[in-house]
Formats: sequence, structure tokens, C-alpha cells
Amino acid sequence: MTNPINILQKYFGFDSLKGEQENIINRLIYDGGHSLVLMPTGSGKSLCYQIPGLYFDGGTIVLSPLIALMQDQVDTLRRKNIPASFINSTVSRSDREKRLEQFIKGNIKLLYVTPERFRIPEFVNRIKEANISLLAVDEAHCISEWGHDFRPDYSRIGEFRELLGNPLTVALTATATPDVQEDIIRKLHLNKDEMKIFHQGIDRPNLRLKAVDVFDDKEKLKEILNVLDNYSGSGIIYFALIQTLEKFSLMLRDKGYKHGVYHGKLPDRERKIRQREFLNGTENFMLATNAFGMGIDKPDIRFVIHAEAPSSIEAYYQEIGRAGRDGNDSLCLLLYNQEDLYTQMQFIKWSNPGADYYSALYDILNRESGAVNSMGIEYIREKLSFKNRSDFRLETALNMMDRYSVTEGDVEHQNIKIINPMPEILEDDEYLKEKLLGNNKKLLSVVNYFRGGECRRVFISGYFGFYDEKPCHNCDNCDLISG
Repeated sequence: MTNPINILQKYFGFDSLKGEQENIINRLIYDGGHSLVLMPTGSGKSLCYQIPGLYFDGGTIVLSPLIALMQDQVDTLRRKNIPASFINSTVSRSDREKRLEQFIKGNIKLLYVTPERFRIPEFVNRIKEANISLLAVDEAHCISEWGHDFRPDYSRIGEFRELLGNPLTVALTATATPDVQEDIIRKLHLNKDEMKIFHQGIDRPNLRLKAVDVFDDKEKLKEILNVLDNYSGSGIIYFALIQTLEKFSLMLRDKGYKHGVYHGKLPDRERKIRQREFLNGTENFMLATNAFGMGIDKPDIRFVIHAEAPSSIEAYYQEIGRAGRDGNDSLCLLLYNQEDLYTQMQFIKWSNPGADYYSALYDILNRESGAVNSMGIEYIREKLSFKNRSDFRLETALNMMDRYSVTEGDVEHQNIKIINPMPEILEDDEYLKEKLLGNNKKLLSVVNYFRGGECRRVFISGYFGFYDEKPCHNCDNCDLISG
């Protein structure tokens, strides 16, 4: 293939690129320049590294935090006769070795891996043998502690780049504030002069943004029914709490509205069935928590309703980006109730244990590993929270200690143990308090989004540092301004 358009036509069936895609691809291929790509969900970010990956002689490593998505992404590429594969914890040891060998030999052009792979010396030693032309960092906001989905292993990507010989790098995300953008560049061990930022703004004019103040569940249900009766087609209704989701599911079924439900407590197999039913149109609309959405590449979603306030503008923007990918009109409705903010504030508290909590947990796991593994998570909860079942700091702390490689194994399989000292970042109470404050500020931005009188698209654009957005004339605030 002699140029990107030939690759685009042959493998992807398009005649031309859109938006900033061409500029990004040309910078990577012809200028050899590092790039940070900020594009809305559904704008075709993946092409920005897939086309260069097929153009270059060497291989491309794609770092992704989403094991659930890798299989779908690779299957899609293989159907297009693109040599791609993935390596993660779901793959057997023998298959991992085979796939890695094929990548080193050049038989696989795009290899998707989780950053956790770089914890494993055997993988690191082998991957250094490969000819790597491009490193693509997907969901790059996960690099930053100040992003809405921080992954500690992502923060070590600068080290991984050095292990790989500092290859050409493209980082991609839909949601990064100016602070997060700076953090991404810094964590990649690059500087602003080396990395060009491409941003496409909030380029989804077909999305109608609307927010409604609701006093109680009765008013909330009324607004939902109004959308269901006036918008034909697929939709997603997001809830913060599973118990609220299930309550509204019963109310909607009582009124004859058939739908699916999706949340993290469903078994894996059932979640996959629900997702497949939604994608193929068997279920017209879905009631879901934020566990639902990654990999939902359904072009004809006509509405996304947030029945409870989201935790941040980042989360909100990512979730409404699943609507209207076919370019047709779609509604993005936020139902705002002051009481819902307390739920999110509680989530934020659970997501931010203090240094004393981490220290106490470390001590229990270190001194009482036998009791922990024989009696389970409730033994730890009793020690730390006196059986307070509504305190979920423990789940967060265990997860973070695993992500930072402090522990190995898990409580569920009765094999958890301490293998490394606690990292300084989890012992720094001032830092942890600052992070808690930062999360609360993100929630305050959701309140300001609801209460503000300016164009809602202009507000979201300004939040992400794009200050040149013009009023959309397609939101409830613009309706009021134009009178």
C-alpha cells in the first residue's frame, strides 16, 4: 500500500477520511510526530492508529485497559483481513506465547495488550525483540490521576516506551481536561513541543442536549415516558444505583414497556446476552448502570437519558456520545434531582479511602492473611468498618492495592497475599485528600452544567479546554436564549 487512502479503501471500505483523521494520520506517517488525539466518542479514533499501523513496516502495540473490548476489536479487524491479535489474562499461556512470537516475526501487525502485561518479565524480555513502529495508547485519560478512570499501570507508560525503544506514539481519548492533557504528555515522558494536540471539539450537532429538574420519582418517570412515547428507536437510560434501576424497571414493565436491564451484579454470561440483544435490536432500550456502554457501537441510538446525575462531565460526555452515531437526530436528557447528588457524593467517598484506611488494610492482610483467606471479605470489613455493609471503601482499596502490585491473588479465591510494600502515593494523605477534593469538584461541574444558562455544548467544550465552540442552537438553553 502506497498511501493511507489506499489502505482505507482496501480494508475499511471508505473513500475519504473525516474531521481531523487525515491530519493526524499524515503527521504520524509522513512527519513521524507524536500526537495526542481528543475526539468525541464515535468519531473514528481507532482509524488514526490502525491505518498507520498497516502502513508502517514494523508492528503496532495498542495499549488498552478494556479486556472486554479487545476481543471485539480484534474480531472486527480480522473480518477485514487485517492481521491483529490480543494478549491479556483471558488467553492461555501457550496462546500468549504463540501470539507474541507471531508479532515478533511480523505476522501480526496490530497487537492489543493491557498495560498490566508490562509487569511480567517474560513479556517484557520478548517484546523488546519486536520491530515496533508505533505505540497507540487508547483511553489515554487513564494515565492521569486526575482523569475519571485512573489506572496505575497506565501511569508507567513512559517506562514502557523506554523499554520499547521510545517508538512513535499516539495517545487517544474522548475526555481529557487541560490538566489531564498535560499529565498524559508528561507521563509519556514527552514534552509539549514533541507532542501535537489534535482536538475535534464537541462535533456532534445532531445531539439535542436537554436537562430537566425533577422533584421525585413520579416526575422522573413522567419525563422518561414522554421520551419513550416520542422517540422511536433504540435508547439507553442510565442509573447510578442498581436498586433504583430495578425499581424503575418494575414501573416501566407495569406500564407495558418491554426493555432490558444491565448492571455489574449480573453474571458475565447474562451481561453478554443482554448486550447482544440490544445490539441486534431484540431489546429496544436498556436500563443500565455505567457498566454498560463500552463496546456499544450501535449507530442508531436515538436517546440517552441520565435518570440520576452522573459523577462528572467526563462520564456524562462519554455516555451521551453513544447516541446518534449515524448522524441522525438524538436526544441526550439529564434528569436532575438534588437528592441524587448525595448518592454520587457517597460513591466519591467510597472511591477515595484515606491513608489511614490503606495502612490498616495493609496491616490486616500482612498479619492475618490466614484468617482473611479462610473467612473472606466480611472478616476484613468487620475489622475495618465494624460490619458496615454500606461502606465500600474496602472494595476500592483492595482494587487499588492490586493495581499497584501490592497484593497478589484475591480474597474471593482465598489466595490473597502481600508481595510488595505500599506505594508512597497510597500513604500520602495530603495527596489523597486533594484527589477527593478534585472528584467533588468534578461533581460540582455537573451541577453547574445543569444550572448554567449558557449553551450546553459551549459549557462542555469549555470544560475540556475548547473555548472556540459556537452556540449549538440545539439545546434547551439555546431555545431560551433565542426566545
